[in-house]
Amino acid sequence: MQLIEVNNAATEKDFIKVNVMMNSGNPHYIRPLDNEVKDTFDPAKNKNFKNGDAKRWIIKDEKNNLAGRIAAFIYPKYKNKGTEFLTGCVGFFDCINDQDVANKLFDAAGEWLQSKGAEAMDGPVNFGDRDKWWGLMVEGFDKEPMYGMPFNPDFYEKLFEGYGFKNYYNLYYYAMNVDDPLPPRFAERHAKFAAKPDYQARHISMNNLEKHAAEFATVYNAAWAQHAENKEITKEQVLKQFNTMKFILDERMVWFAYYKDEPIAMFINIPDVNQYFKHFNGKMGLLQKAHLYLMKKQGACKKLMGFAFGVVPKYQALGIDSFMIYECALLVQFKGWYESYEMGWAGDWNPKMINIYKSLGASQSRRMVVHRFIFDEKKIPFERHPEMEYK
Repeated sequence: MQLIEVNNAATEKDFIKVNVMMNSGNPHYIRPLDNEVKDTFDPAKNKNFKNGDAKRWIIKDEKNNLAGRIAAFIYPKYKNKGTEFLTGCVGFFDCINDQDVANKLFDAAGEWLQSKGAEAMDGPVNFGDRDKWWGLMVEGFDKEPMYGMPFNPDFYEKLFEGYGFKNYYNLYYYAMNVDDPLPPRFAERHAKFAAKPDYQARHISMNNLEKHAAEFATVYNAAWAQHAENKEITKEQVLKQFNTMKFILDERMVWFAYYKDEPIAMFINIPDVNQYFKHFNGKMGLLQKAHLYLMKKQGACKKLMGFAFGVVPKYQALGIDSFMIYECALLVQFKGWYESYEMGWAGDWNPKMINIYKSLGASQSRRMVVHRFIFDEKKIPFERHPEMEYK
């Protein structure tokens, strides 16, 4: 076995190739864009390198065939409620169905993380935001992955557990058809708020992205930054992301609710661009961009995915979320624009969000797992992620 650090163009190419090899047997696999994987490990493009670090390896068997890959990273932004010790991360794990090979990869990552002072390692996760490549798929192999969703063979869970990783928390996805009727209480709550002129729900305008970026930051910081795993974001950060997504945003699917013109809730959805990317085999050049533009004009993407959802705490028990979602449904349903809708993941430590998904009449579509490995359980006992505290 040859464990090889990824430190040049050739090994980086192999690092990407391993993922394609391991998933080639599943016809639902969609190859991530090569450049997005590369950018994750480019200090000039990933801000987490500012105070963090990362290392990658590939492994080859005795016949010089690729057999696996792994990345290890450590950065201050990675925090979990209830964890007071330094925790490193592993991600981008792929491996043949061989525990010895997997162990060598986990050993390499663990030893490097311990050299950085880590007491544990979590994974598989992303070296960055949690909306991409987060968790190990354990249910959902029979469907195409949404953009940014992890995808892997079904035996990987056995490799993680065989090494000693434990289930730190589950990530649940829920899905429904766009035209599925909402439960009657949605119409009732919508009528209640629609009768009050101080409350409104509107979708965004692409001509006012700066205004909407400020609204996003306001709702996000009130609804999510209270949680220990999220930091406040600025309007400038949101605007930068909106501009990056501008080409694929559908203003009809991005909604805010207001009280006296103050944003109090958001319901952000985007087309699942994997429906475009699945034709590109990991590439995104001028030819692919032209193809994407044509498919977008033709309405080729019929899948929606949830991107962000939040309600300012003092409005959470009033039903403003139902008002906003129903207002969106009145515009979108039975138009033929989209057919299916799959929501972003909710951790099992966030039962309120899971209940919102269930309240829509949605069904669980997939499950991912984030694992944790404690390097010395005599020193630090393993505990699952605690339930979120709502304020």
